[in-house]
Amino acid sequence: MTVTWQVPVRDRIPSLVVTPAIVGHRGASGHRPEHTLEAYRTAIRMGVDDIEIDLVSTRDGVLVARHESELSGTTDVTDHLEFASRRDTRCIDGHKVTGWFTEDFTLAELKALTARERMPATRPANATHNGTEGIATLTEVLAMVHAESMRRGRSVGVMIELKHAAYFDSIGLPLDDPLLAALHRHDLDRPWARISLMSFETDILRRLALRTKLPIIQLLDVGESHAALCTPEGLARIDEYADGIGPHKGLVLPRDERGAIGEPSSLVRDAHRLWLTVHVWTVRAENRFLPTNLRHGESPDAHGDMAGEVRALLDAGADGVITDHPELAVAAARELDT
Repeated sequence: MTVTWQVPVRDRIPSLVVTPAIVGHRGASGHRPEHTLEAYRTAIRMGVDDIEIDLVSTRDGVLVARHESELSGTTDVTDHLEFASRRDTRCIDGHKVTGWFTEDFTLAELKALTARERMPATRPANATHNGTEGIATLTEVLAMVHAESMRRGRSVGVMIELKHAAYFDSIGLPLDDPLLAALHRHDLDRPWARISLMSFETDILRRLALRTKLPIIQLLDVGESHAALCTPEGLARIDEYADGIGPHKGLVLPRDERGAIGEPSSLVRDAHRLWLTVHVWTVRAENRFLPTNLRHGESPDAHGDMAGEVRALLDAGADGVITDHPELAVAAARELDT
């Protein structure tokens, strides 16, 4: 028998925004292969305030929407014999990676590939959409968001994460130059443009802070690499160049030895004292991603009480929740507002 624990009922800590944002993580990636235009459109149809996209570079300096530069996990590149010789092994962000990489392809070559579901065993319904869409460029995503915003009569924001920034610097493909050029072409490099810029890497964020007025968000992961930045002193350093933080949900709602969540950490309060916004990632509906006290049944791929995790994060004062299942998060947020 599975033992569950209840999430404590507590007073809600106020956020820095009137209405906390629900953000579609790589689109609605609980329903469509991630980073496809249809994944983004689905998230917008579900009512998100923003979509989140990750950007990497092609060999000819075009920014495309992929979670990382390695392609075999999310495209059909292995089926293309004409690209077999491009398989390679390299060190990216301190990790040895083998596969096919966007920086070895021109945009025209990448357009021959189609997207695939990253987790087909966990999300088999998503895999039925394999092969129906290609790799989207930043320009195509921005144009789609503008069209959807006009169609629906509401502005949809875009949270842009820059991936492998130092690595791309090292191979002569800096991400900030084409990023700012594309935003300028769309008249989006200005305050109140509903664009936010994010990275786990501080150097590119400090660089961008000198070049744009757009909000800067320092992403924070669990573990030693960002531990010092999660302290009040570290947050004060972030405040020198950023407008907000994007912490892993475990930094806001720590899990105990049973894997259950209870009382929140002080991270949101500490960030809010410096007027740093807090967007928490990534909330997913499947049991395997949920705390033990919010799981339903024994199957790791069955859906648990994701809404309960969203409510707990919003109770902790989060200004935004980044999620693979936007429809569940939107419903939970609206429930708290009534």
